[in-house]
Amino acid sequence: MEITTEKDSIYKDLDKMSVTEILENINREDQTVPQAVKKSIPQIEKLAIAVAEKMKDGGRLFYIGAGTSGRLGVVDASECPPTFGVPFDWVVGIIAGGDGAIRKAVEFAEDNMEQAWKDLEAFDINEKDAVVGIAASGTTPYVIGGLRTANEKGIITGCIVCNSGSPVAAEARFPVEVVVGPEFLSGSTRMKSGTAQKLVLNMLSTTVMIQLGRVKGNKMVDMQLTNNKLFHRGVKMIMKETGTDQQTATTLLEQLGSVRKAINSIYQAS
Repeated sequence: MEITTEKDSIYKDLDKMSVTEILENINREDQTVPQAVKKSIPQIEKLAIAVAEKMKDGGRLFYIGAGTSGRLGVVDASECPPTFGVPFDWVVGIIAGGDGAIRKAVEFAEDNMEQAWKDLEAFDINEKDAVVGIAASGTTPYVIGGLRTANEKGIITGCIVCNSGSPVAAEARFPVEVVVGPEFLSGSTRMKSGTAQKLVLNMLSTTVMIQLGRVKGNKMVDMQLTNNKLFHRGVKMIMKETGTDQQTATTLLEQLGSVRKAINSIYQAS
C-alpha cells in the first residue's frame, strides 16, 4: 500500500521560511482537510448508524489507538459525559501504553498486536459493544490486533484512518478513510491527519448522541453543570425553550440540576 501520510512534504526548506510563510503554508494545507472529510461522509454515516444501533441496545463505544490517534480518542470519549450527560463508561477511549501515554510517549506500545484486546477485556467488552480503531497510517499493530480479535468475538468494528487500502481498514467492518495527503512537516500526522480524525470523531459521537436522544433541538439539555458558565448557559436554554423568566429558570435548575428536567417541569405545569 502507498502510505501518503509518510510521503515528503510538498514544501521544501521549512527551516528557511519566515514565520509568516510557515503559518500561511500550514493554514493552506489545513484548509484541504474538511474537503477530504466531506468525501468520507458516506463511510462515516454507515459507522454512525451501526454504533447508534448498538448503543440503543445498551452497548458501549470503545476507541483504540496509539500516540496522537489514541489521545484524540481519549479526548472525544472524555467529552461525552459533560456534553451529553451520559455515564462515563458509555464511550471509552483506550490508548496504547495506558493512561500515562496520554502525556508521555510509551516506546513500542503501538507494536504489540495482542495488547489492545487485553485492554478491552478489562472493560468486560462483549458483542453488544462497538470498537473503533484510530490510526493515521492505518498500519498500527495495536489497532489491527484489537479490531481483528473484536471481529472474531462478533463485535462490530470501525476505523478512522488517513490512507487508502490500509491493514486497519481491511480489518474494520465499517472503515472510514480520510486521505489528507502528505503533511506540511513530513510524517507529522498530528497535523492534517490529526485534524481530520478530530473532525470525524466530532461527527461520529455527536451524531450518535443525537440519535440516542441526548439533544433537544440544537441544545445540550443533558450537559453536566460543572461550572458557572455552564449553569448560566443552562438557564438561558430553559428561558429560550419555554419562555419563562430568568428567576424561575434559575430556581428550577438549582433544584433539579438538569436542563431537561427543568424544561419538562415547566411544560408539565402548564
